[in-house]
Amino acid sequence: MKKTVWLLQAVLFYIFTLFVATLPRSQSNRIGRKIGTFLFNILHSRRSIAIDNIRQALPFMKRHLSWTGIYETPEEIALATFMNLGISIVEVCRLYHGKGNDLIDSMVVHGLENFQQAKEKGNGVLCVSGHCGNWELISLSFKHHLNENVWAIVRKQNNPYLNSIVDKMRSGYDNKVIYNKAALRPILSVIKNKGVIGMLADQAVFEDNGALIEFLGRKAWANKAPAVIAHKTGVPIVPVFGYRENGRFILTFHPEYTLCGDRSEDGIRRDIQALSRYLEDFVCAHPADWYWVHRRWKRAGEAI
Repeated sequence: MKKTVWLLQAVLFYIFTLFVATLPRSQSNRIGRKIGTFLFNILHSRRSIAIDNIRQALPFMKRHLSWTGIYETPEEIALATFMNLGISIVEVCRLYHGKGNDLIDSMVVHGLENFQQAKEKGNGVLCVSGHCGNWELISLSFKHHLNENVWAIVRKQNNPYLNSIVDKMRSGYDNKVIYNKAALRPILSVIKNKGVIGMLADQAVFEDNGALIEFLGRKAWANKAPAVIAHKTGVPIVPVFGYRENGRFILTFHPEYTLCGDRSEDGIRRDIQALSRYLEDFVCAHPADWYWVHRRWKRAGEAI
């Protein structure tokens, strides 16, 4: 019975992606915003999580130097976040059906020299980001803008048919995936061969895999893998983020992050805290472009 349900889900998903991909490119953003608004209105639980997360973070954000002041209320940011997700859904549908080249061509890339300088060190590159903008579009654009195949760390979908559909889209743009369970060995192998790893490191993890940091004014468990891997291999860490601005998608590579040099648990925590500041700056500058819908601060206790 479960296989039948999974197959039906995959078929419906494929039909949906095909329909959306055939819509005019000029209407993509407008249709995406409508999809996002629809999801905002029907996904009550996820909407509540987003609004609650934003409400608790907003006082900190409004005091931050990167705050743009575009939004006043949590509800405004939450709705804009869902609209961004809707646009991303439309873009992913186009990418899956091979109609995403115009999306990738039209991207504006800043800081490309930062990636190239890290790559020239000959130890591969670990690109660290978060669920910002359209994270699938970011990784799929690497071949075009950097002439590099990226190995993305991803979670395997429970539905194997749906997982195959998503993997096909990624491989269509010369990307490869490493599933996050038992990922360390293949990550080390890619780095040994001077490859490029893409890692989204902004979701809550369990204590044994994480470092307790401050993020947007509250305690949060953050994945310590980037610092651990960098210490072990010498791979340079390059923070990279993407966001929407005036109808364009902007991709920014920051200069390589230099580790503090302390390999103790406290040193790793300091490195992960410093890397989280990049994301914190990004969220305060582009609050609607971050994925507020997940429970980022779970298991971490009360606000600081």
